[in-house]
Amino acid sequence: MKNHLSGNSDLGPSSTPANLQDHLRALWRLATDRTLNEIQKIDAMLEAATAAMNMETALVGEVDEHYTLSYLFDATGIFQTPWQIALHDSISHAVAITQRSLCLPDLSQDAHYREHALHTQLGFNVYIGTPIWVGEHLYGTLSFMRRTVLTTACSEDNIAFVELLAAWFGQFLLQKQQSEELKALALSDLLTGLPNRRAAETRLSEEFARSQRSGETFAIAICDLDRFKLVNDHYGHETGDTVLRQAAAILLAQMRDGDWIARWGGEEFFIYLHKVDGPQAFAVIDRLRQAYAHHPIATPHGSLDLTLSAGVSVYQGGKKSIARILAEADSALYEAKNGGRDRVVLHQTAQRGLLWHAGELQSALQDKRIVTAYQIMVDLSSGAPVADEALARLVGRTGRAAPAAEFIEAAEGLHLIHLVDQSITRQAIMRCAARLDAGATPDFAHFINLSPQFLARGDLVKQLLELTQQICSSCAVTMDSVKPLVFEITERQYIANFDLLMREIQPLLDSGFRLALDDFGSGYSSFLYLAKLPVSFLKIEGWMIANLRHNLKIRDMIQSIVDLSRKQGITTIAENIEDADTAELLREMGVNWGQGYHFGRPQFDTPTA
Repeated sequence: MKNHLSGNSDLGPSSTPANLQDHLRALWRLATDRTLNEIQKIDAMLEAATAAMNMETALVGEVDEHYTLSYLFDATGIFQTPWQIALHDSISHAVAITQRSLCLPDLSQDAHYREHALHTQLGFNVYIGTPIWVGEHLYGTLSFMRRTVLTTACSEDNIAFVELLAAWFGQFLLQKQQSEELKALALSDLLTGLPNRRAAETRLSEEFARSQRSGETFAIAICDLDRFKLVNDHYGHETGDTVLRQAAAILLAQMRDGDWIARWGGEEFFIYLHKVDGPQAFAVIDRLRQAYAHHPIATPHGSLDLTLSAGVSVYQGGKKSIARILAEADSALYEAKNGGRDRVVLHQTAQRGLLWHAGELQSALQDKRIVTAYQIMVDLSSGAPVADEALARLVGRTGRAAPAAEFIEAAEGLHLIHLVDQSITRQAIMRCAARLDAGATPDFAHFINLSPQFLARGDLVKQLLELTQQICSSCAVTMDSVKPLVFEITERQYIANFDLLMREIQPLLDSGFRLALDDFGSGYSSFLYLAKLPVSFLKIEGWMIANLRHNLKIRDMIQSIVDLSRKQGITTIAENIEDADTAELLREMGVNWGQGYHFGRPQFDTPTA
């Protein structure tokens, strides 16, 4: 970049190359100091650079029609954030227009700027500025100023110093921008544009805390599109996506001011209603239910009439937890579905339903009606089966096997999930041993999901280890230290303390279990989990796979995950593969294994009555 330099300056000892190198090293130490957060780094670097330049003030400002002050160090106390002026009134206008560095050592002697407010009103006599680029975009300027006139010329080294600092700020701002975009992507549902479940849970926690402080009531509703599976089965997933987008738009258009909606998962939506009691909440959600009668969904196959079932829970103070509120809404939704669909059930009228739901789960556990189905995983290069995943099913008294989506969340809300995990884990380990005794290769891996509630129970982890040791000691196959058992934790599960988690899982790792990180890409903290945990397998989030062929950005994200995993020696697994074209594309991208309906649906080892 060429410099537009004029006049003389006196930058003191900073003007020698040796001192410039010292200052650059000092700035680099600040930039890489992990004890400082990003704002502290910026403040420290601006202060250090101001001293190195023998200046009084350093400003980082964004330019468009205005000059907007973003960050600063100001020994004069004149500037503060937020601060904004019209761009043409700022000296930074010249830097922005020419896109070149500018040094004005004595504003009082400069024909263009001696009447400028920076000099006449604020008392500054020196200005040095340079552009800040964020990628290919001009973000703004980095400026240094002081009140005392400079006496020696601006050297090329001094300007290079300022431009290097501006380049660092540009890189920092680029990374911040990318991080915010990824965070927004992680908290948004790509299909409907609504906040996703992670975002809803975070915001619900904030609303809950605010309600506890203010005493205001609120209600939540979990809404489910009735018989949506039939839409996918009859018309395909593209039509299903069309229906979901329009269904979300109908609900969104009916929202009151202050209320909000999120996609909860699959065909479920979460709705938050502020300042309502039970009857008011029921009336609002029932109005949403009725809206579908007036808005048929347009599809390539003609109009479809949707109906909606919803469960509502009201918080009016007291000792209810968020988990309890969600469990109440889930139980009420179950009652709405079980009662014939196309209806709204308020929890206070569904108390028996909640107790029945809990009783049904407990009864199923006691009667050993929580059973395991297994879904195959294949090597995408050879097509050979290499692993399977144990998936929970609840067999009702009528013989119907309910998938996990119908009862796992309720089990979590009712604090029974650890017992489900215990049952599924026992079945999967015993099946693994039986397969080995029958001649199966120990290289075939068996994946088992473990919830945080299970891992937090030291007695259950100990029982799992004892069971594993007991069964493995009787196996016909002699294994090395690595067993064909892999436990999955999902990136959707918020982990606040990685050291604590490692203490919980270390006995399992020492026993020969391996760790898989499930749902990778479902949240903005994915890479933190990968960096902190000893992961052997990485399962790429299903929504990324579903959108892979139609979204180049997602394809690039998956490729980055694959490349990183390969360098780290981690086996990548793509979930939710539903067709041969997607499987082939993933193979070409270097994904190791695949799982999904294209290779096989979950199957029971023996017929379930």
